[in-house]
Amino acid sequence: MVKVTKKYQVTIPEEARRRIGLTSGEDVEVIPINDNEILIRRKVKKVKDPLSTLIGKEEEVEVPPEVVDELAER
Repeated sequence: MVKVTKKYQVTIPEEARRRIGLTSGEDVEVIPINDNEILIRRKVKKVKDPLSTLIGKEEEVEVPPEVVDELAER
């Protein structure tokens, strides 16, 4: 269990961060599920050109959440 600060911040537990490979500074989505639950989803980037990524000139492309879910189920 985590607490919400006065500024509505929470600390994601280490095991959860490690399990999904979340690192400091990454963007996440916060999705309301119902009146008592939210989903925190890591935004996944698709790499078009690995060489550009290695030299720091990567073009970012968002992967839709449905695709991420489908790949996670495989």
